[in-house]
Amino acid sequence: MQLSVWTYEGPPHIGAMRVAASMEGVHCVLHAPQGDTYADLLFTMIERRNRRPPVTYTTFKARDLGSDTAELVKETVRAAQSRFNPRLMLVGESCTAELIQDQAGALAESLGLPCTLVPLELSAYSRQESWGASETFYQVVRRVLAPQVPAPGTPRPARVTGSRPSANLLGPTALGFHCRDDVTEVTRLLESVGVEVNVVAPLGADPEAIARVPRADFNCCLYPEVALTTTAWLERHFKQPQVRTVPIGVGATRDFLREIGALTGIDVEPAIAAQGSRLPWYSRSVDSTYLTGKRVFIFGDGTHSVAAARIATEELGFEVVGIGTYCREMAREVRAAAALWGVEPLITDDYLEVEAQVAELRPELVLGTQMERHIAKRLGIPCAVIAAPFHVQDCPARYAPQMGFEGANVIFDTWVHPLMMGLEEHLLTMFRGDFEFHDAAAPSHLQHGTPERLGPGDRDEARAARLTPRPTQGPEQGGAAVAWTLDAERELKRIPFFVRGKARRNTELFAQERGIQTIDLETLYDAKAHFGR
Repeated sequence: MQLSVWTYEGPPHIGAMRVAASMEGVHCVLHAPQGDTYADLLFTMIERRNRRPPVTYTTFKARDLGSDTAELVKETVRAAQSRFNPRLMLVGESCTAELIQDQAGALAESLGLPCTLVPLELSAYSRQESWGASETFYQVVRRVLAPQVPAPGTPRPARVTGSRPSANLLGPTALGFHCRDDVTEVTRLLESVGVEVNVVAPLGADPEAIARVPRADFNCCLYPEVALTTTAWLERHFKQPQVRTVPIGVGATRDFLREIGALTGIDVEPAIAAQGSRLPWYSRSVDSTYLTGKRVFIFGDGTHSVAAARIATEELGFEVVGIGTYCREMAREVRAAAALWGVEPLITDDYLEVEAQVAELRPELVLGTQMERHIAKRLGIPCAVIAAPFHVQDCPARYAPQMGFEGANVIFDTWVHPLMMGLEEHLLTMFRGDFEFHDAAAPSHLQHGTPERLGPGDRDEARAARLTPRPTQGPEQGGAAVAWTLDAERELKRIPFFVRGKARRNTELFAQERGIQTIDLETLYDAKAHFGR
């Protein structure tokens, strides 16, 4: 653990809170000091929930450390049980409370509560939020299904003849990236091939729904960061196969359906042929040629980063110049994707390392989290958010899935719009010097909008301003200040925004190598010819 002003993930108990807030009939008690009690803000502000998350804190203060904080844990657990009457209770500690070593879970077990109790032991100083969510969900499923675990070697019962195949959708949680809409879209996708959804968990599930999980014919691991440990356990003990393909993008959605077809014997090709995504058509059209070869940098959780790389290269014709993740549990998958696309993977939870990589690679589009949005804005690069952590603007009230064929449409819009807006900005900048398009111009269709004519003295004054050198800091190689005339600056702005910085650096380097102190139009054109050889 390190001190940072911004972090991609919270500590593990935040993951436990996400699982509790996702489920019905579940309550979470956290042994935490005053100041660690920010759950309400997380869920009500970002997801705009209409109810508080089911979390109770012991909220001990500094003066309590000299007394019996263990007794405070017991009192809080009893009070939460009496007030909320949950059917399942999670009891754990925040990272600060872990230092006291009160063992809150063990204390709660000694109380003999009338509900199912799941004590949580989360490694607060070596693990992060995604692992905390995964471990909490795994412990919940294990505790609820313990009485149903068959003896080793017991074959899985065959599906009743004539019944439809069924599947569990595992992994979606509160504060997940578009999870609510993904569940709806994947449910429609399964229905299109004749597969019923048995249970969705943890999102919307209660303990009774968890108890029905073994009835399904297979599991869909939609979010491996949360559900992979659980689906692997179900496969070992209940012989429940799992579909590992995550249906993000047109190609992955087709593979997802074909993997289900191989498991169930269903012919899924008619459903694939009837898909309604507009992304494949547009990516083959003339209108999309300006997208081809765009250099893109990708960073986020493992699932969305790997999926984004495939969509970028196979479906939109982008070139992936960098890919990474902050989720170390998914590092292997991201490294494999990086090897496939021939780039170096970036596995880090330090946003400064990510910023340095983006600045060095200078991509034309950044696909990342809310942090990458800030980084890209500082560097003047278009960006789209593809993964958590995200801000409220990326948690839309409208239907906006990332999975399935409709999700491919949403992704296409989300990724392409920043590039199109950047192109529009470039055109506005290019024509800003035109008498009809400059900033002070009135509407040209109105009579009073005719610009005033400049007098001879005004023209001389404007020409002198254009030729007045404007000093800027030169490239790092020399460090000396290099001046630009206004005309040269204006011509530089005609260069597309995504290569403008490189053009400026090259021109200043060209001028410095030749001892030129002031860059005018002639120097700019000479530099362009020199580097264009």
